[in-house]
Amino acid sequence: MAGSILITGANGSLAIPAVEHLLRNYPDHTALLTVRDPSDTDPNTNKLRQVISRYPGARAFIYKLDLTSLSDTHQFANRLSQDIKTEKTSPLKSILCNACYWDLVADSELTEDGYDKTFQTNHISHVALVLGLLDRFAPDGGRIVLFSSEAHSPGRAILEKIPPAIPDDLDLLIKPTVHADKGAAGFHRYGNSKLVITSWTHAFNRYLEKNPSLQNITAVAYNPGGLVDSRIFDKNTSLALSLLVRYIVQPLLPLMRYANPQMRLGAESAVDAIELALDHVYPGERGYFELLQKDESSPESRDEVKQERLWVKSAEWAKINKENTALHSAFK
Repeated sequence: MAGSILITGANGSLAIPAVEHLLRNYPDHTALLTVRDPSDTDPNTNKLRQVISRYPGARAFIYKLDLTSLSDTHQFANRLSQDIKTEKTSPLKSILCNACYWDLVADSELTEDGYDKTFQTNHISHVALVLGLLDRFAPDGGRIVLFSSEAHSPGRAILEKIPPAIPDDLDLLIKPTVHADKGAAGFHRYGNSKLVITSWTHAFNRYLEKNPSLQNITAVAYNPGGLVDSRIFDKNTSLALSLLVRYIVQPLLPLMRYANPQMRLGAESAVDAIELALDHVYPGERGYFELLQKDESSPESRDEVKQERLWVKSAEWAKINKENTALHSAFK
């Protein structure tokens, strides 16, 4: 049996077709699929179940994981680690940190841990999950896919009004200032989370490369493009934006691609994400990818001083230290 593929936010717009691509084309792998609500009343989880049911011979399992809770995240990582250790589950081949959140209609909401919900869901909890599971990869390694966005780079995203930036006071990332324009502030929080993810990935790769037992694990910050059919436009978004995307952008997507090739459907990015995760594209490569092309991330994300500051602070936020990660050398 080939290794396991862990996907967070597995009932999302990109994830569901990604799961289908995985099960259809690579049935030897085990799919470990986390969702916030695994109940039968969640329509998106039921769509995920329908996909799984089409492949009766596949090994696919749905787990509950609430990324707005560090306690829940650490408990899940510990349970999965134990299952792999006792060979109930095959070792990891890849982790896709797909789960995502934004809120463009309200002020920042703090989680039970006291962090901005966008930032914790998109970044902090994924840091806890990934660093807690590093020693559960197969000996030949694997790949971790962290989801970036064009929003990490100032001036690129159409919805940007406040450019993303890493503040001198990093605690402003977990407790952002309030702005009168809630839409602008919400997208700023989202863009900042993607900038931090991208910057952190660069630091992460340096530490992996320095560790003899982990250097076969690679990390990529993947920009899947602007997914015009994403459910993210249906919730915590203004009615005007939702209608614009549904009735103008989606129908005119073939024409809009000429102006912006990044605009695409979730199913297209889903295939790319799985091929990246399985190391079929640019095998052994690390760093930032735009769609399936190796590229340079924004200048600020490549600032190594800022990368190191974010590395230290992210571990602190995620409650990671040398006692609960295999990357011992990266922590004092």
